[in-house]
Amino acid sequence: MNEGIKIKMEESNSKFVAEQIERIKSKLVEAKQIDKDLKVFGASSHKYALGEVVSKEDILKFETEYSVELPNCYKAFLMNIGNGGESFSFSSAGPFYGIYPLGKNVNDLIYENTKEYLKGDCILYPKMSDKYWDDLIENIEEDAISDDDYEKELGKIYGGLLPVGEQGCSCYHAIVLNGDFKGRVVNINSERYNPQFTFELNFLDWYERWLDEVISGDLMQDNAGWFGYRIGGSLQDILKMYFSTNADEVKSDCLTGILIKQKLDAETLDIIEEEYKISNGEIQKELLQILTKFDYERAYPYLVDFADVSLLHVFQFVFWYAKDKSSDWLGVIESNMEMIKDDETFSFCAYLLKEMNIDYSYLIVPFTERDNESIKVTTYYMLGQLSNKENYIDAFIVGLNDESNRVVHTALQALNGIEDKKLLKHYKSIAERFPVEQDYILVNLNHRLKPFGLSNITIKDLVLDA
Repeated sequence: MNEGIKIKMEESNSKFVAEQIERIKSKLVEAKQIDKDLKVFGASSHKYALGEVVSKEDILKFETEYSVELPNCYKAFLMNIGNGGESFSFSSAGPFYGIYPLGKNVNDLIYENTKEYLKGDCILYPKMSDKYWDDLIENIEEDAISDDDYEKELGKIYGGLLPVGEQGCSCYHAIVLNGDFKGRVVNINSERYNPQFTFELNFLDWYERWLDEVISGDLMQDNAGWFGYRIGGSLQDILKMYFSTNADEVKSDCLTGILIKQKLDAETLDIIEEEYKISNGEIQKELLQILTKFDYERAYPYLVDFADVSLLHVFQFVFWYAKDKSSDWLGVIESNMEMIKDDETFSFCAYLLKEMNIDYSYLIVPFTERDNESIKVTTYYMLGQLSNKENYIDAFIVGLNDESNRVVHTALQALNGIEDKKLLKHYKSIAERFPVEQDYILVNLNHRLKPFGLSNITIKDLVLDA
């Protein structure tokens, strides 16, 4: 490359970064003003505070100590915006619990020999297949692995990644130090779930997006712990990306980005509805989810049709976004009940029935005879929620005599408040079947026996009619 052109490109890039730094500084002030009640996840900890910036000498000292070269985007943040603050491990304002001070918590991912592995190659990449990830962690999952080999495997898996913040629940955000994805942020779970790269191409873009979503209010929604795991940007930008690609994976990312928005206008919903009509497969399902979340009445006829494709997803969407409309689905449930075979569909069906405030026993009692353990557990739990559950003693007796400990445990819990002597011989059978505690069965059995003045010990001596 011509040296003059190279210098001009570097100057242009430097100008762009300088402008972005100033935007970020301004947005930090605005975000703090908008989130004055500290509703955004982690804000009550970091309080949008940042410590003093670091010097070039501080950066060079760290890079020399660890034999790495920090990405320019990360250095620009530390040298121009701030370093450290009031949050966990003295982190500064940032996504989740913020951004670690330079040089702190570098061993979050690799506990020993961190210097050796931090300079290693990063072998992770965006959209890694589960198989690729499973192959990477195969050795570390071995029970007989030595401590030394364990650390070597950790170093291979997480080499070239610098932890820069903590998210809670064993999750961290780290920055890639080398390779094709240098400067990108990746979400890591130390319990070794498949890492997820954020969509932004560098640290500063990721950080600015966080501020944009604080300011827009998107991150003030309940359960908004998805930051960095979903595509960001304005609704218009996401739609433009959606219509500019034929790749279903990219379209799916775009639709997930739309789903997490706070609200959609009628024009956007018109677009989503038209797309639903001409789409199929996973994309159509995701479009229907968006319609259900933002305009249930508009989505309703499509949900009815989609019930022939997937009852599970219809039940999920209604329960997640329109549970107050559960009664609309009684007819669909009644006509499809016998076809429900899997426990997840049955569970969401049960959730909807519970929202209806009806006696749904006629629909679920037959499921006490199913072979699926999870379905039977859900059935007895749901029977236990009914105000007239004493009418279904015979069904409960089936559960008390089930081969599954989980089913027996749930049936015992569900019988809370029922004092029918017809149950005693079955309680006695349980006491004899479980001479020692298993799965909290005896604890629950004793709760059921207490109103009769009995325990799992004394009931064994009770003479009962056959």
